Amino acid sequence: MALEVCAKAAVGAPDVLGDCPFTQRVLLTLEEKKLPYQLHLIDISNKPKWFLDINPEGKVPVIKLDGKWIADSDVITALLEQKFPEPSLVSNPEFTSVGSKIFSTFVSFLKSKDASDGTEQALLVELKQFEEHLNSHGPYVCGEKVTAVDLSLAPKLYHLEVALGHYKNWSVPKNLPHVRNYMKLLFSRESFEKTKAAEKYVIAGWAAKVNA
Repeated sequence: MALEVCAKAAVGAPDVLGDCPFTQRVLLTLEEKKLPYQLHLIDISNKPKWFLDINPEGKVPVIKLDGKWIADSDVITALLEQKFPEPSLVSNPEFTSVGSKIFSTFVSFLKSKDASDGTEQALLVELKQFEEHLNSHGPYVCGEKVTAVDLSLAPKLYHLEVALGHYKNWSVPKNLPHVRNYMKLLFSRESFEKTKAAEKYVIAGWAAKVNA
């Protein structure tokens, strides 16, 4: 029996999977656990009534588990782990917050209009700390095996790579080889290939924030 998942549709392409990194995290979890699922693509700019009825906040992702619609990627992935424990994606509790500030510092840098405001520096500080962690514990955050923390970081790093590459002509510096290798490892996984949004939709998804 396939699980039902509501996911963001691509900007300007309502029949194509969109660029929400939190939705991709849930889909990656389903793929890595080999759980069948059915996607309902939601046009965020024109949400259908049935979707707002099941989820008045109107946010994606939402998944149907045991007859109930559940929102929030943190809650969803924890419940999936509980309900479908094999293969285990449990992260080492010590490492669950590794890299957790990369996304917010990336967004600040992406939206920044002032090259000297310190946002690029803040992102580099986070990436350097991440580099040190991977150097000691890699190739993944918890060692040899992919866990939940990687599935949360992978979509965010993909957005970082695509959006900063397009809008700022910026990429992860070569002096962070473990971060670059980590991204390569995750982006080449079959689960990632199957669940990622096309680059053009990631770029379109950030356009309003960058041009605000």
